[in-house]
Amino acid sequence: MAAPELAQTDPEGIEGVRMTWLNWPRSKVEASKCVIPIAASIQPIRPHVDLQILPYAPLRCKTCSAVLNPFCRVDFTALIWICPFCFQRNHFPHHYSSISQTNLPAELYPNFPSVEYLIPNYQNPQNFNPAVAPSPIYLFILDTCMIEEELEFAKSALKRAIGMLPDNAMVGFISYGTQVQVHELGFSDMSKVYVFRGSKDMSKDQVLEQLGLAAPGSRRAGPAIQKSGGGPSPVAGAGPNTGINRFLLPASECEYTLNSLLDELVTDQWPIAPGNRALRCTGVALSVAAGLLGASTAGTGARIIALVGGPCTEGPGSIVSKDLSDPVRSHKDLDKDAAPFFKKAVHFYDELGKQLVSQGHVLDVFASALDQVGIAEMKVSIEKTGGLVVLAESFGHSVFKDSFKRIFEDGEQSLGLSFNGTLEINCSKDIKVQGIIGPCTSLEKKGPAVASTVIGQGNTTAWKMCGLDKSTCLTVFFDVSSSEKSDPAGPNPQLYIQFLTSYQSSDGQMRLRVTTVTRRWVVGNEDLVQGFDQEVAAVVMARLASYKMEMEEGFDATRWLDRNLIRLCSKFGEYRKDDPASFTLNSCFSLFPQFMFNLRRSQFVQVFNNSPDETAYFRILLNRETISNAVVMIQPSLISYAFNSLPAPALLDVQSIGADRILLLDSYFSVVIFHGMTIAQWRNMGYQNQPEHQGFSMLLQAPQDDAQLIIRDRFPVPRLVVCDQHGSQARFLLAKLNPSATYSNAHEMMHTGSDVIFTDDVSLQVFIDHLQRLAVQAS
Repeated sequence: MAAPELAQTDPEGIEGVRMTWLNWPRSKVEASKCVIPIAASIQPIRPHVDLQILPYAPLRCKTCSAVLNPFCRVDFTALIWICPFCFQRNHFPHHYSSISQTNLPAELYPNFPSVEYLIPNYQNPQNFNPAVAPSPIYLFILDTCMIEEELEFAKSALKRAIGMLPDNAMVGFISYGTQVQVHELGFSDMSKVYVFRGSKDMSKDQVLEQLGLAAPGSRRAGPAIQKSGGGPSPVAGAGPNTGINRFLLPASECEYTLNSLLDELVTDQWPIAPGNRALRCTGVALSVAAGLLGASTAGTGARIIALVGGPCTEGPGSIVSKDLSDPVRSHKDLDKDAAPFFKKAVHFYDELGKQLVSQGHVLDVFASALDQVGIAEMKVSIEKTGGLVVLAESFGHSVFKDSFKRIFEDGEQSLGLSFNGTLEINCSKDIKVQGIIGPCTSLEKKGPAVASTVIGQGNTTAWKMCGLDKSTCLTVFFDVSSSEKSDPAGPNPQLYIQFLTSYQSSDGQMRLRVTTVTRRWVVGNEDLVQGFDQEVAAVVMARLASYKMEMEEGFDATRWLDRNLIRLCSKFGEYRKDDPASFTLNSCFSLFPQFMFNLRRSQFVQVFNNSPDETAYFRILLNRETISNAVVMIQPSLISYAFNSLPAPALLDVQSIGADRILLLDSYFSVVIFHGMTIAQWRNMGYQNQPEHQGFSMLLQAPQDDAQLIIRDRFPVPRLVVCDQHGSQARFLLAKLNPSATYSNAHEMMHTGSDVIFTDDVSLQVFIDHLQRLAVQAS
């Protein structure tokens, strides 16, 4: 009995793979009739208690380069294995000569579809020693165009972060306002700064030349950069103050220098004319940072961590003019093509993203401002490099402070940040890869498995992930290429897909995760229905709709979702033609219409009332988070706390509100504790402080404790909203609830202590009634 329960709690299992369809239709025509695309959600480096770490190199097929796996047919007497992808016969090397049916290597164990190989370190192949592993680089960029109080918050967060870095991590620091200041940390006699003009775009070569790091022409710096260092420094160099080591120092050496530098740092002193915005050259600062990192040894993991406090108004990457009377672009402006800076800025960040990908470096952005800062424009470079992004209102807000701290934590709370990942996919003959939506970049590796249609990062079977962590999730879209309905019980009813992820773990060790999955070809609806995963399907549809809203002009996401849902219910529902009352849906699909109802109302589809920055932020997280997290973004969870019962899940409906209840809503980006009217009155009277009302005190505390558990494990840290019924912040809850009681039907639906929602939105019941009526219509 334990197995099904375990499957419920950990649907990804050791593979870290979930698919929209567990069984696959045999032909292209059948696949198109499935409505929901055939897609896999993969977590390339998800930790698992049973994952085997193998200290030797993998065996690869000599034709297709697939790695030996449990689905290979093995002839133990002849020491031959047959690749399940290309059917090539491969000989085992000599050191495998002792294998037999009872003495299998770990990679052939049937219950280990995922294994991880330690790739010998390139500097010391004999035995890995962390002391000579390439140290990760953290290049901090701080915006100084903000008020004193905000700058103090940002500085204290930076100081705390530098104190948490491992001693061997290399640290650099750039501050910027109207100009960019690159601080030479290696010059300890006094503070030495290189200043770049904020209005002028700088190429990588120009940056290196200005900093005295240009390779040819400069005899001193040249060899320093090209010679590979043998010590703990990631950057090549003859001595501590030559080459790039002037700007990047181990955390243990530069902590004091950096702390005193931050103490002296003041807000940008450039005068601001009345009625103007501060001149802020975010684009040039990021360009200079990318150029500086270009001088580090190839293969070194590096993160640019930018703390941005407002919109870029100077130089390339500007998103708004200096004049305060010009507002920052809105969704309406983007639709009408009335955002003069937008396309230019996106092009700039696209080029920056390409440069960072070619260097293998990551861009993380922490934006804290009441106005927009340009996340919508930066999105392309953040996603291409696999960077992290956090959007908060202030550098003093817990959303920023706690999220920023999480990056540098180790142990249980560690995000498992890794560098320089590449993903390769091998698949069976009739399967093609259309592309990936998520934090990665196509490496344009052509092959027979590349589909003609492209979704996201496509036209390839290999992708670069400069930054990835243990919860990074990618959506891979597949296409079935065979046109004929070949018999599934024929030669091989199984299909195989292999995901190969090589990456540099946080301790500098190169690893290769090999995950091989098998699924079944089927003909007919029965087997398809049983293998449908509603949660994955909802998330895939959300990611695909968001992608189409960005890429296709005039795309109507609500109509597209509605049409697909109607087609799905028509194909897989059971009903008599033109009789809505007879409509029933298999339990494997029963939650899907509700997911679509909430997706239509979510911030991913309804961009009204959100800025382009917020929308971009929500979409970046939707595309990179795990399925369980993404489902909460689409359909929040609601828990009810009352006196006479244990905490229990409640319907996401306005009727769940009660005067004597506390509700805890988790919508991923915010966690809301909502007190019913009576509870709020008792709390205001201080009953919880009286010894005879200990039960009430415990009732008030329970949702607080549960909220802290949610917040502790999540990145970015969600915003905690504590509110009362009829209070102004109750809107955070009401906006997410199904409006079954509105002003138009309040007299029928209302029960004591409940609430109504003033909206013209349809309720879930009306939505389902319409869906049934349209699904049973004769097409």
